[in-house]
Amino acid sequence: MTQSHGQFINIRVSDGVEPLLRRPISIHNIEGTNIEFIFQVKGKGTNILAEKEVGDKIDILGPLGKGTFKYEGAKNIAIIGGGIGIFPLYELAKEARKTAKVNMYLGFRSKDFVVLEDEYRKVSDKFILTTDDGTYGNKGYAIDFLKEDLKQENIDMIFACGPLPMLKAVQSLAKETKIPCQISLEERMGCGIGVCLGCAVKVNAGDQEIYTHVCKAGPVFDSNIVEI
Repeated sequence: MTQSHGQFINIRVSDGVEPLLRRPISIHNIEGTNIEFIFQVKGKGTNILAEKEVGDKIDILGPLGKGTFKYEGAKNIAIIGGGIGIFPLYELAKEARKTAKVNMYLGFRSKDFVVLEDEYRKVSDKFILTTDDGTYGNKGYAIDFLKEDLKQENIDMIFACGPLPMLKAVQSLAKETKIPCQISLEERMGCGIGVCLGCAVKVNAGDQEIYTHVCKAGPVFDSNIVEI
């Protein structure tokens, strides 16, 4: 499997009629020809998927998406994620660390939502974990700790995935500091190949504003061109 960091897979969770639409899930880790994905059980589709057992066959389309994380040439990167948005950042950190220093900033609502701490520590040179309520790790928002480090660290690239408010804040910070930034968007992607048109986002193309689709052009975009 070609390792394109930031791509996703689209999973048919049921052999029956319902649910009809596939579920888009980011690729968390790649080992040889094996892929690992992690998801949060939130509705009917993910409940069905969670009931799958070892040996069950799963109908998967992928890897999908053309917009991927590009870290080549960077020497000191910051990776920031929030909630379930942290999952596609592991493969990025693992591979980027071969040539660059990795500063990791992960934010969660509370201790109950913290996952994969040890795994992410192992692929980071610097690791900061925060919870909104202070029940675990540092109290506050991950971006606040990133802001402080930008005053001291010579960060040359930022990567982000997580809730929309966090991505908007990261986008604004990158613009303010003039640091190149790539963000991975989480949108509803029914087909995953640009047919259903359910994941349209506005991007700046030169002097024009056009709409493109997260599943085809993304899910990773340069923060300077995408409107979120």
